Amino acid sequence: MSTILECRALQKRYGTKDALRGVELALESGRIVGLLGPNGSGKTTLIKLACGLLTPTGGEILVDGRQPSRETKAVVSYLPERIALPLWMTAKQAMDYYQDFYADFRRYAAEEMLEKLGLDEKQTIRAMSKGTREKLQLILVMSRGAKLYLLDEPIGGVDPATRDYILKTILTNYSEDATVLISTHLIADVEQVLDEAVFLREGRVVLHERVDDVREQRGKSVDELFRETFAY
Repeated sequence: MSTILECRALQKRYGTKDALRGVELALESGRIVGLLGPNGSGKTTLIKLACGLLTPTGGEILVDGRQPSRETKAVVSYLPERIALPLWMTAKQAMDYYQDFYADFRRYAAEEMLEKLGLDEKQTIRAMSKGTREKLQLILVMSRGAKLYLLDEPIGGVDPATRDYILKTILTNYSEDATVLISTHLIADVEQVLDEAVFLREGRVVLHERVDDVREQRGKSVDELFRETFAY
């Protein structure tokens, strides 16, 4: 297995506040990993660094063996926490946009998912409900043939039925050679699909384990371990 994402003594500071402090992390290809922690733990900062949207204050982050750059953006598919597409776009125009920008965009997969969900490709994003917008954005992101999918709170603001669909979409639309990193604080909802769990607290990695090991060796679910680790 090759390492798709690596952090070495990674630091990120905003003014006098440390968002990430000496993060050491290596994620292999072909895994679904939960990036888990309370709000303000550094999850979004880590994902934005991997996307190249932020630059480290110290240490380094490598994607597929390289520092984030134009080249790594070609192998990373990023789902931001908030909709990043212009609200005037229709679903069809959003697909056109992805097709123009990403050589690995699988138009047929996006169209198939849109049809299954009953989304109207002529509807503008502005006219969509919050849940429908999130479905559209996830469809676009998961329709790429990327090596690394970075999903920031993909199930944060949707109902339980939509969460189930989103997780199913993630499971059935990524290559087995790719890695999916899911940032969330809704552990119980995503635990079923995870291979590994990474716990972040105050900008530090406090746990990185296989989910099966958590269950077998610790005798508890990831959700239970999370609640213990982050209990006030």
